Amino acid sequence: MALMTVNEVAEFLGVQDLRVERLERESLLLAKEKNQDSGPLFDSADVEKYKELAARLGGL
Repeated sequence: MALMTVNEVAEFLGVQDLRVERLERESLLLAKEKNQDSGPLFDSADVEKYKELAARLGGL
């Protein structure tokens, strides 16, 4: 399990950091843990699954 920061997820999904933080707040992307700055860390496999699902539903 590789963990990704908010910035890495935003870059991978092609969205802004604020969008990733909102997805986490709304429980659409679940953080596996928090880093030392209290920022969420996401499992890369979960992020890939979310991207695939979002594409099927019409995009991010």
